[in-house]
Amino acid sequence: MMTGSTDGKIMLRRWLVTFKPFRIFVVGIGFFSLCFLMTSLGGQFSAKRLGDSPFTIRTEVLGGVESRGVLRKISDMLEVILKRMDNLAKLDNATAADTRRLDELSSAINKFQPAGLMEMIQTIAQNVSNMAVRVEQILQTSIMQGKAVRDGTSSQCDVPKDPRYPECPGKVDWMRARWTSDPCYAFYGVDGSDCSFLVYLSEVEWFCPPLAWRNHSSQPSPQHVYQAKGTKRPAAFRTDLSMLLDQIGAGKESLSFMKRRIRRLAPQWATAANRLDAKLAHRWRDQKKILIHVGFLTEESGDVFSPKVLKGGPLGEMVQWADILTTLHVLGHNLKISMSVKELQSFLGVPPGRGSCPLTGPLPFDLIYTDYHGLQQMKQHMGLSLKRHKCHIRVIDTFGTEPAYNHEEYATLHGYRTNWGYWNLNARQYMTMFPHTPDNSFMGFVSEELNDTEKASIRRSKVSSMAVVYGKEASMWKLDVLCVMSSGEYLPSCFVPLSRCIRLLGHQLQGKEGFLQILHKYMEVHGTVYYETQRPPEVPAFVKNHGLLPQHELQQLLRKAKLFIGFGFPYEGPAPLEAIANGCVFLQPKFKPPHSSLNHEFFKGKPTSREVSSQHPYAEQYIGSPHVMTVDYNNSVEFDAAIREIMRTKVEPYLPYEYTCEGMLERVHAYIQQQDFCAPEPPFVPANVSRRGSAGGGPTRPLFVPRANSTGLGWAPDAAPPPAAWPPLSSLRLLVSQEGESCVGACRGHGLICEPAHFRFINNKEALRRDILLFELSAVRARHKRRFIWQPPQNPADVFGCFSTESIVGDFSTRFLRPFFPSARKCTFCI
Repeated sequence: MMTGSTDGKIMLRRWLVTFKPFRIFVVGIGFFSLCFLMTSLGGQFSAKRLGDSPFTIRTEVLGGVESRGVLRKISDMLEVILKRMDNLAKLDNATAADTRRLDELSSAINKFQPAGLMEMIQTIAQNVSNMAVRVEQILQTSIMQGKAVRDGTSSQCDVPKDPRYPECPGKVDWMRARWTSDPCYAFYGVDGSDCSFLVYLSEVEWFCPPLAWRNHSSQPSPQHVYQAKGTKRPAAFRTDLSMLLDQIGAGKESLSFMKRRIRRLAPQWATAANRLDAKLAHRWRDQKKILIHVGFLTEESGDVFSPKVLKGGPLGEMVQWADILTTLHVLGHNLKISMSVKELQSFLGVPPGRGSCPLTGPLPFDLIYTDYHGLQQMKQHMGLSLKRHKCHIRVIDTFGTEPAYNHEEYATLHGYRTNWGYWNLNARQYMTMFPHTPDNSFMGFVSEELNDTEKASIRRSKVSSMAVVYGKEASMWKLDVLCVMSSGEYLPSCFVPLSRCIRLLGHQLQGKEGFLQILHKYMEVHGTVYYETQRPPEVPAFVKNHGLLPQHELQQLLRKAKLFIGFGFPYEGPAPLEAIANGCVFLQPKFKPPHSSLNHEFFKGKPTSREVSSQHPYAEQYIGSPHVMTVDYNNSVEFDAAIREIMRTKVEPYLPYEYTCEGMLERVHAYIQQQDFCAPEPPFVPANVSRRGSAGGGPTRPLFVPRANSTGLGWAPDAAPPPAAWPPLSSLRLLVSQEGESCVGACRGHGLICEPAHFRFINNKEALRRDILLFELSAVRARHKRRFIWQPPQNPADVFGCFSTESIVGDFSTRFLRPFFPSARKCTFCI
């Protein structure tokens, strides 16, 4: 009888343990006990007053020790209950039959249990635990405030009303209400007290004055913008690229493509480094700490490029970034390469949180190279530090950013606001793939340079009747039909509903197949269109399609072909320069009207109003015939004549110096050593720069005088050395443009290049007040009998652009006296 009673007790005990509703009941008892105890704390969590922040607690609640003890006991009790229940559930003392019956009973009861109830209770318990931590913080803040009152130090944390820091009171109010919105504030020691707010706003940020009772011996100046240079180290040219290849990493096809390119061009980079080192006479070069953040290849930006590398996708951006990385490495600088936001945060010293706070220390880099995607990511994670350090940033920008789009206020007021511009940088901080405009800096890329033996081999193997089509994607071979809008704009019909078109304008050659038929009459047509299993139907049957070729095989194909023909897209890619370097003639369509953001979907949203007159304007304007021919594809007679002329013309391989390895190394070296957008700009005419009359004590004479055999003005040869500037001010030439003529247009007519760095020396009140230019203007006017109109300084000055043609000051339309910077035909920079 005793045995049966014992067995019954064991069975009952195991049934209660495995009976899940009972377990839930026990947890529920613990949870509701917790709620009861919390409500017994006196309503401390619900009582609020008008003006309190969401987590403000009444100042009379100072009994934090007792409250915290209760909360800890409740939390410990819940943990003990859950652990004991888990241990009981693991008991296995019953027989197999009993266990089977208990399992059946438990399974039947589970059918009546609400789904997810246990998980819900566990979530609530976690929230209660988080609330306990929050209460801990609130009570600690309350204790600190009470201590400040008792010690008499609370007056030291009164919000100052300093006219030099007008934003301080508003920032303190903001911190009172929202300091818990980002964990980074707590990381910097903010605890909810006014003292912590003022310490943060005066030492981490710079909105409040320094506190007198704080030790400022180790604190940086809150107004510090230009980071002082540390110990300088020399930069030595490198020819070993193995360390760079390791830094780039792996795991993406885009990175593999870039590394293959770097390896293939390694011998040319080594030769170019030795040449440039000799040209610079082994002079001292400062080694810079440089961060390269390739934003468009990060997962956070979507990285649509990597999956398309082996499917005919665009490679131009990866070509340029591979060459930028190699250039900076070969020049001998200290590089950190980031391909993810996590790496970016680590390199910059971003505090934990949501990006509301500045960096944890001074910027650890002299320069940062990134793109628009990376710039947006830096804004998100650097907080106010981006504004302080933006002068160190260089933005790799394929199509360029014009000053009107870059200036946020001007762009907003005048309709130039886009998704990409308005960063308020110096326009020369944007670095382009081709020299679209002197307003931006020209970064470029490199193309493979042939030696004499390879050039001789090309001459022997060229086939005058062989053409290669520029277009790796099948979509580039489709028929083009333009929609003529009521506004006169031309848009591809695929972008516009047909109901909005006045008429459809198709090519007179019946699309791409039409002019390809003409080409096929004279030449064998080859293509490199990507496909997986079946030949793309868009490619005509007479085209010999090789599929997507590796770079070395494509080079061999171009070395045999006489013609490389473009369809009008993609715009301004690297492939035409590679074809010209391999001895091909590049034939491209002329755009009527020119393509721009006003009439073409591709350019809409880009921060430029530049008009593109052909598929590759650089090749058309700076290379030209016989290497480049630009014709109207809609004119069958003109197109036919161009093909016959190309077949008759003998063309040598040609590569502009600026696209060789040496040219790019020289150009980037000059940028790094000379461009400094952080240092304050000196005034135009310092006190120690003057030009006196022949009598020594005579009046100050003009610093710019008419040039011999020229309509322009230049620095007087007998004047004191000009102020330090780059490009040097001694190279400055002053010309007057015609009405409606841009700086670039007037410059080109005199064999010069518009240089925006010199704008500040002319367009300022000092120059006008001292009549520096009026004498020269009157002399030029008297000599050439021309009428000139002087334009007062424009505001804002950083909206000036080399492509601007007219400015309006009030209701007075005027022309601008434009400075120019001379350059030889093949010289990238004249220093």
